[in-house]
Amino acid sequence: MSAIELYARASVGFDERVAHAVAVLESAAAEHAGRIVQATSLGAEDMVITDLIARHGLPITVATLQTGALHDQTTALIPRIETRYGIEVEVFKPVEESVVHFVQKNGERAMYESIELRKACCATRKLEPLARMLAGAGAWITGLRREQSDTRAVVPFSEPDDKGRIKFNPLADWSWADVWHYIAAHDVPYNPLHDEFMPSIGCAPCTRAIAVGEPFRAGRWWWEDEKAKECGLHVKDTAVSTVSAIGAPR
Repeated sequence: MSAIELYARASVGFDERVAHAVAVLESAAAEHAGRIVQATSLGAEDMVITDLIARHGLPITVATLQTGALHDQTTALIPRIETRYGIEVEVFKPVEESVVHFVQKNGERAMYESIELRKACCATRKLEPLARMLAGAGAWITGLRREQSDTRAVVPFSEPDDKGRIKFNPLADWSWADVWHYIAAHDVPYNPLHDEFMPSIGCAPCTRAIAVGEPFRAGRWWWEDEKAKECGLHVKDTAVSTVSAIGAPR
């Protein structure tokens, strides 16, 4: 059964939530003209946002992180987006020397050894390139939703990040059913791993399928305590300087 068959459901207020998301994006693009970027993880929510940006011709840069540890199915979405929407996806990669240094020092399975090493891996592969992605930007857009986890239950539609930029979360009030109803209605490309019971997809070593009844993000860093399950992209006061401690230039 596909993710669309499994999850897509029309619900009361859906059209209003779509209209509000578009309004958030339009306002954000107008307020931060030329200085706003969608930081897409290429997950289902972010594919919806990319579709909204392209569908409404909004002047918002679309960019993603290629951590070097993503599933092939995830990276295959980049050319699909570019072909489907006629837009360029800017790709930011970690500093190769930093990744090599980290792996040589800590091993390929370092993320399983401790939370500190897992977060150091995220810092090397995600936080440092994210800092370059957002350099000079006044605002960025994410696919965060309140339903995703307890730690995201109060996600606002916009909020300042720890660098003084504005982070917009236009799908904050959307349900998982809303996301898939939109994907089905507009034939939005999506990661086929979602069809394999992976609602939240990150790097391959840190993602697994979830079982019936498990929380939305149970397949991410499943060996850790639920409260630790963030890579740092959406945690305030996470210093990119963490990267310098493991060999990445600042």
